[in-house]
Amino acid sequence: MASLFDRYGGLVYSVAMRVLRDNGRAEDLLQDIFFQLWRNPASFQSSRGSLGAWLLVVTRNRAIDVLRRRRPMDSLDDVPLSSGQNLASEIERGAMMQKVRNVLITLPPEQRDALELAYFEGLTQTEISERTGDPLGTVKTRIRLALISLRKALRA
Repeated sequence: MASLFDRYGGLVYSVAMRVLRDNGRAEDLLQDIFFQLWRNPASFQSSRGSLGAWLLVVTRNRAIDVLRRRRPMDSLDDVPLSSGQNLASEIERGAMMQKVRNVLITLPPEQRDALELAYFEGLTQTEISERTGDPLGTVKTRIRLALISLRKALRA
C-alpha cells in the first residue's frame, strides 16, 4: 500500500483538490480512496484498465458526490483547517500535471471547455449542453475526442 500511495497519491490528491477546492476534504477523500482499496482490492479489475486510471475515475466520482452532498452553509466547527504538509511526491505529481496541461492547451477550445466542465465541475453531458447551448451529441463528441487525445499523449 505504501508503494501504491507513493506512486498514485499525488495524482489522486490533485484530482480531489481540483474538484473539491478544499485541502481538508481532498485529504480526507485521498485517505478514503486508499482505505477502500486496502479493504476491498477486488474492486479494481485489471481487465478494465490500469490502476492509475481507475483510481482517478473513482476519485473524480467520489469528489463529485462530496460536492453534491455538501450543505449550502457548513458550520464553522466543520470547516477543516488545511495543513502545510505535502502528502505526495511533488515531482511526480508536477510532471504528470504538466503533461496534462500541455495536452489540454493543444486541444481545440470547445473540447477543452467541455472536458473541464465535465471533469472539474462535475457537470453531466446534458448539463454541459444546457450551459453552452450546444447539442448533446456535439458535447459527447467533443469530450470523447478530448479524452482520446489525452489518452494518446499520456501513453507516449
